[in-house]
Amino acid sequence: MVTEQETHSLPVVFPPGGGRNPSGSAGVSRWSRNRRHTPYRSCFRLVVAETQAVARVSRDGHGLTGDTLPTGRVSAYFDDLMTYEINETHDPNLKSWVESANDPNSDFPIQNLPFCMFWREDDEDQPHLAVVIGDKLFDLYEAISAGVFGQRFDEIDLEDGLLDPTFIANFLGSEALSDLRSAAMSVLVESAEPRVQKAAAEHLVPASGAEFELPFTIGDYTDFYCSIYHATNVGSMFRPDNPLMPNYKYLPVGYHGRASSIVLSGEDIKRPHGQNRSDAEKPPIFGPSKNLDYEMELGFFVGNGNDLGTPIDINDAEKHIVGVCLVNDWSARDIQGWEYQPLGPFLAKNFATTISPYVVTMEALAPFRTPAFKRDADDPQPLDYLSSERNRKLGGLDINLEVYIQTEKMRSEKIEPFRLSRSNTKDLYWTIGQMLTHHASNGCNLQTGDLLATGTVSGKEKDERGCLLELTWRGKEPIDLPSGEQRRFLEDGDEIIMKGYCEREGFRRIGLGECRGRIVSGRS
Repeated sequence: MVTEQETHSLPVVFPPGGGRNPSGSAGVSRWSRNRRHTPYRSCFRLVVAETQAVARVSRDGHGLTGDTLPTGRVSAYFDDLMTYEINETHDPNLKSWVESANDPNSDFPIQNLPFCMFWREDDEDQPHLAVVIGDKLFDLYEAISAGVFGQRFDEIDLEDGLLDPTFIANFLGSEALSDLRSAAMSVLVESAEPRVQKAAAEHLVPASGAEFELPFTIGDYTDFYCSIYHATNVGSMFRPDNPLMPNYKYLPVGYHGRASSIVLSGEDIKRPHGQNRSDAEKPPIFGPSKNLDYEMELGFFVGNGNDLGTPIDINDAEKHIVGVCLVNDWSARDIQGWEYQPLGPFLAKNFATTISPYVVTMEALAPFRTPAFKRDADDPQPLDYLSSERNRKLGGLDINLEVYIQTEKMRSEKIEPFRLSRSNTKDLYWTIGQMLTHHASNGCNLQTGDLLATGTVSGKEKDERGCLLELTWRGKEPIDLPSGEQRRFLEDGDEIIMKGYCEREGFRRIGLGECRGRIVSGRS
């Protein structure tokens, strides 16, 4: 064990605050509204050795002591630039007594522990907060109720089901979610005492077949347009001589979407109807979309909000971000092409947006940070309010994204889903911190649970394009599927499956799970 006499100490930096969200969200959740609680706070120090090994310091005596992270793997990350530093939860040597979490291909090892909300068969009144561990859900609501963590969370009132991410981030502060994650790890880790393991095991339920709920009460949804490769490709189809609009390299372009039509992975998507004017010589017709598309995106949730009229500094932006999820921004391209001038997307986008059920925390993503997108020498640099050393050096995220399709015919013939493309969030021209900062730069009050999405994530190569519009080049280059079928755009019965995961030498692979949606016929 590295002793404090042999080390210097660095703080684990959690988002500030606690207490009620200053933005004053009207409703905490659909199960609990307008409740006030004393802020829950925790203090913890991460001890860093001169050898750059990291001591894992116990918070409550349930394991997490003794060993160190590999020497020399983390020095670059221990820097004042990090909002979330490498800490004991990232130790690649940690294992869980939940055996499925130790599978090297698992999305949900003990180093991840994303949050979710799910419904128990024996409690139809309210969903329960859980973390995902391997192929199980660890029910935090039941574990706290049963005293698995001792008196650690006595200040959280469970009387009316007040344990959900919206309530915690809004009233207790985003750092309370970090403490819940750490507490869950302390009882799920292999070195936890047998009595602790036994107590925790009573609150594990299979993830397979679980009925999930939206992780946050989503009041507002904003979609950006931050992949320069996607923007250039789409612009080239419609404006070959001028693919990018003059504002693109100066600000993160975005639009306000529809929060009420955000649905969870697994819900069928009805084909939307709208106006389409495919023939410029004739008036538009109203009918089902023929050019239905998906968009592979990364979403992120607001934790602590900001007061109306108070901007968010770029250096503080990530203190307001809780975690990320996968997003499929379904798009009716034919409807969009007719309606988007002059105000942008409307009915072509607001019929449905699918998200994955898991919130992978920014803390879990700390080992997978990258520099912001490297701009060409002749590109303008971000304006001062969107620029900081921290953002330049570590504002990016290294998350692999994959999109698969399985048609009705493929399912009937038992053909596995076919991968359409693969991309990475490193290719986003703007960082999530810049998106959030710009969003609030005019004083817009972001609120707990607001969902922001990056826009389609595409790379340089053809097989890195994040939507069918790009992959088929507006339908002119159909995709051949292993079933003998072709696709230009989505047909009824097609299921789109999106996956996300992070990999880096010296750390455990973690994943974002899946985001699924199947197209079904709309109204007649």
